[in-house]
Amino acid sequence: MNTPDSIVKSIDIKAPPARVWRALTDHREFGTWFRVSLESPFAPGKTTRGRITYPGYEHLVMEVVVQRMEPERLFSYTWHPNAVDSKADYSGEKPTLVEFRLEPSALGTLLTVTESGFSAIPAHRRDEAFRMNSGGWTEQVRNIQNHATTTP
Repeated sequence: MNTPDSIVKSIDIKAPPARVWRALTDHREFGTWFRVSLESPFAPGKTTRGRITYPGYEHLVMEVVVQRMEPERLFSYTWHPNAVDSKADYSGEKPTLVEFRLEPSALGTLLTVTESGFSAIPAHRRDEAFRMNSGGWTEQVRNIQNHATTTP
């Protein structure tokens, strides 16, 4: 399989950019819709980690390094995609970049999530990481939408 380098998912959310921004960047709100119990707030240049709470994945710890936080416009971090083998050391792999871009829209906020850098993942993991994260981001943009529109 010739795996693409990027996943791109967009969704129009019936909530203002300020609300969507808070859902993305407040670590407690992020944890609610992403299903992870994060230990600390997001801050550029800092690592944030926490235990996954999604059924079947509770043995895993998610770790992200925040790259950029431009209020109500861009939130980005790097991580190791589909790092589901708790015995594996992924630290030697180049992480992918996840970007959440917000734009005002007629409905409220157009959110575009892009994860790029799959071509740098070792060949034996690349196809599965892309497949799992492509499906994962389809679910997560719906989770963000539901969270931002139903939680004050």
